[in-house]
Amino acid sequence: MTVSISFQLNGTSAQLDVADSQLLVEALRQHGSTGTHIGCDTSQCGACVIHVDGKSVKSCTMLAVQVDGKSVTTIEGLTQGQAEDMHPMQQAFKQHHGLQCGYCTPGMVMSAIDLVNHNPDPDEKQIREWLEGNICRCTGYHNIVKAVKHGAQMMREV
Repeated sequence: MTVSISFQLNGTSAQLDVADSQLLVEALRQHGSTGTHIGCDTSQCGACVIHVDGKSVKSCTMLAVQVDGKSVTTIEGLTQGQAEDMHPMQQAFKQHHGLQCGYCTPGMVMSAIDLVNHNPDPDEKQIREWLEGNICRCTGYHNIVKAVKHGAQMMREV
């Protein structure tokens, strides 16, 4: 069965017709938010993390119909694509080489922003615990943790 939903997507009103059983991650990707990655479909990897009403969620764990009337922010909603417009956390990931292949990066960045919104000055242990549900298969997380620490500092300064 198809359902019409209305919500805010990256600050813009959106209306989608979705199957009542369609995962949010699939709906977002089909409608242009391809920075939201599908990595596992089992809520293990965190590549699909977005913000719903300001809180990070794994979009593979939600049905698209659950965002009706809500505000959704994807990685695309953080910037207009220009280096000078990058969110401080994105800048920190770039500066500290907190990515390699980049597949996990959107989910890591979105999770890290939510962490800093909850805890403006997290220590290394808190960062590692918060990112526990985000898997990077390329790095040892050292640079990711450095990036989040620096991104937190930059966010406090904005």
